[in-house]
Amino acid sequence: MNAPHTPADLRQRAMVPVLVFIGTVVAVISSLGAPLVPTIAEVDHVSLSDAQWSLTITLLVGSIATPVMGRMGDGPHRRRVVLGALATVLAGSVLAALPLGFGFLVTGRGMQGVGLGLVPLAIATARDALPGGRSRSAVAMLSLTTVAGVGLGYPLTGLITQTIGVHAAFWFGAIISGLALLAAALVVPQAGERERRPLDAPGAALLAVGLASLLLALSEGEVWGWTSARVLGLVVFALLLLAGWGFHELRTAHPLVDLRTLRNRSVLTANVAGLIAGVAMYMMMSLVTRFAQTPASTGYGFGTSVLVTGLVLLPFSAASVASNKLVPLLVRRTSTAAVLPIGCGISLVSMVLFLCARGSLWELFVVMGVAGLGVGCTFAVMPGLIVNAVPAHETGSAISFNQVVRTIGYTTGSVISAVVLEAHTAPGRILPTDSGYQAAAWLGCAIWVVAGIVTIVLPGRAEARESGATAGTTVDEELLMEESIADAEGAEDSVTAVPGGPVR
Repeated sequence: MNAPHTPADLRQRAMVPVLVFIGTVVAVISSLGAPLVPTIAEVDHVSLSDAQWSLTITLLVGSIATPVMGRMGDGPHRRRVVLGALATVLAGSVLAALPLGFGFLVTGRGMQGVGLGLVPLAIATARDALPGGRSRSAVAMLSLTTVAGVGLGYPLTGLITQTIGVHAAFWFGAIISGLALLAAALVVPQAGERERRPLDAPGAALLAVGLASLLLALSEGEVWGWTSARVLGLVVFALLLLAGWGFHELRTAHPLVDLRTLRNRSVLTANVAGLIAGVAMYMMMSLVTRFAQTPASTGYGFGTSVLVTGLVLLPFSAASVASNKLVPLLVRRTSTAAVLPIGCGISLVSMVLFLCARGSLWELFVVMGVAGLGVGCTFAVMPGLIVNAVPAHETGSAISFNQVVRTIGYTTGSVISAVVLEAHTAPGRILPTDSGYQAAAWLGCAIWVVAGIVTIVLPGRAEARESGATAGTTVDEELLMEESIADAEGAEDSVTAVPGGPVR
């Protein structure tokens, strides 16, 4: 007769489902603003550009909170940070749901943005609390929640908004964030004995203002004018601050983000590929959702509702989740690093399909399914590359930085698609010509080609450097060999990846 499961056993079994649920909740809530912008403008009697702040503020706050939470989560207070962030998301959801006016809604959406820093902490928790095989699978799955959750959030938002109302969508966010908070309180463990490290407040301030300025310029460029003094001034100001932040991080004893990890080709590849792939991914999502909603009277488009437009994104979510089963097979037959260019190649195919086959609504479903498979393969392996290359006490910070890089890519991709379509909109017209989508698709193809080249060249340079000592090994093994050399030279806290998973 089997012995009854202890509470500790039950918490261990529930760990992965709870962490994945938290990541999915965060992704769904962060995407609530996008399909609701026109409705929010109508209900709160504000312009579309003002209503866009219901999405922009979430990204701004998230980009600032993520690296700070990542560093705090690498210390002994990870559980408190997770619970505090979820409580903030819950409070923000309730504030956005109450009919108190547009200002309170934007404030609530800003509070929800704190949740964007939870996925890196969930990945760090999975690395520490789970055995090797389960840890590796959970890390890949958690990376996909940020992708899959967007596709789930759009149709759910559309259904709730059309049947009940715009505030009901935010009440839905409050309910699921409350469930996530309860589940986290029951399951998420303490981080264990970890060194208490001071927070790099100057670095956090420099990064916060720099990222906020950059994302603000990208978000408002279409409204203010891309050559306006405000946009150009913000971009220059942001770049100067970010350069100063990088210089500060390399010189301080306890950096917010240890930029020295970028010397590791695995970490560098994951971050550069994450930035470029994020641009191309959001270009595709922006193009498809806008194309589907365009009235058929223009000669293209299908005039779909918010609900149907959201359903178009469901294959994207389903395929990205399914890629979590495909990636291990690809890794066994090739290598972890080889999956990145494969994913970029599949994503390139999806962009080519959109370029050539978008005359029927069902074709958009196919396009998004292929896109989800490609993006899923690409994003599933990025955290693993980072986790296997950085010390355990740097996991949260390193993954958080990757998340911030992705966010910048997402925002940039959305902006690029809008700029290209605006350039193909005739004076006095509201909607672009079909040639605008053609041009944007060609640009998207080029971006995926660049992403594929990056994922081949960066690890390839590392392989060439070690070819004399590591003939026949994978890129991951070569990087691990470099870490072993570093350990021998006196590194105090390191992690080495073996086929069974991370061993500390």
